[in-house]
Amino acid sequence: MTQTKAIAFTEFGSADVLHPVDVDIPEPGPGQVRIEVRAAGVNPLDHKIRSGAMNDAFPVELPHVPGVEAAGVVEAVGEGVTGLMAGEPVFGRTLTGAYARLALADAGRLVIKPDTLGFAEAAALPVAGETSYRVFEALALRTGETLLVHGAAGGVGSLAVQMAAGRGVRVIGTASPANHAYLRALGAEPVAYGEGLVERVRELAPDGVDAVLDTTGLEESIAASVALAPAERVVTIGSPVAAGKYGVAFSSGGGRGADRGGPAAEELLALHAAGRLQIAVHRAYPLEQAADAHRESEAGHLAGKIVLEP
Repeated sequence: MTQTKAIAFTEFGSADVLHPVDVDIPEPGPGQVRIEVRAAGVNPLDHKIRSGAMNDAFPVELPHVPGVEAAGVVEAVGEGVTGLMAGEPVFGRTLTGAYARLALADAGRLVIKPDTLGFAEAAALPVAGETSYRVFEALALRTGETLLVHGAAGGVGSLAVQMAAGRGVRVIGTASPANHAYLRALGAEPVAYGEGLVERVRELAPDGVDAVLDTTGLEESIAASVALAPAERVVTIGSPVAAGKYGVAFSSGGGRGADRGGPAAEELLALHAAGRLQIAVHRAYPLEQAADAHRESEAGHLAGKIVLEP
């Protein structure tokens, strides 16, 4: 067998451009491993790239297989790889598109998956965990402070809430009322977004909050953020345009030097081992239904992460 199944798009557009394809089986180079993907995370960046909206910041060659994170089993190792061998369960960032049955990864960016963690749950951790850890560093978040998280029930937000709470930070999270009980279970004090948000947050924190993580990129969320916290302690991962308009930081990650995936995974696995980590998989779709997964991801209002299972 020289080819394997994947999902790709040959043109930018709606979710309809995603379709199954046969691709060459990738061969691991020095320091790389090939993994048999058991679950791949679906992220907002995936459909932003697919639509063409991010082509200036994240240009891709067509046809393109989406996906940047996966959990699976090591199938083959490249030259110089130590500490990983065929058959070991792992999770982390991928080098080739994760919407595939086989994908390559840098061995140094993979983490051994404990038996107590399912593949779907593990696939929900790399991007959201690294993003939260990196933003917390940018915010200089400290124990005893109050953090506001916009979109707190989503894939990034739900992990950010738990990581912050685990550090002794008070967390207020915005979400639809249907997700408020879920947020309380994660350790956050929920508030509804929309008109009157600033006043609702001030009912919980009369002097405002110390820092804000915005996962939505919505102008109304960022405008509320700068009314509640100093602009220099507001970070959005949703929109560089809105960030510039309101004078707050935009964080996208992606650079190897800035990657904080290792320490983020260590922190998350410590919470998991202590029984203090809930990983919500909003829904698991078969790989062939990637277009449906993108449509649901774009619609928002998720409780946790969407994953694909080859």
